[in-house]
Amino acid sequence: MPTYEALPCFSANHQHLTPEQRRRFRQTVTAFVEDLRTGRFRAGLRIKRVQRSTGVYEITWSMGSGPAGRATWQYGPEIHPGTPHVIWRRIGTHDILTGP
Repeated sequence: MPTYEALPCFSANHQHLTPEQRRRFRQTVTAFVEDLRTGRFRAGLRIKRVQRSTGVYEITWSMGSGPAGRATWQYGPEIHPGTPHVIWRRIGTHDILTGP
């Protein structure tokens, strides 16, 4: 099982999401974790590297009506050998990319 941590700015951003937005993020994370285990991300997760940031990625999903949801993340040092460790950085809409 991949491990993770959340930076304080991620936690602060997360608190501002609606319950429905949080639910959609949890659904996305379920698929994300499955793909971390296989080592290959499905196209529907729309994972890509954040430009002008070294080692930072974004994942995008639908938040229903309104702008798409995004979260930025990076790989951290493995806590358990051979198991990916994810550091969640920011969550919200496209605006989070100004300081991923």
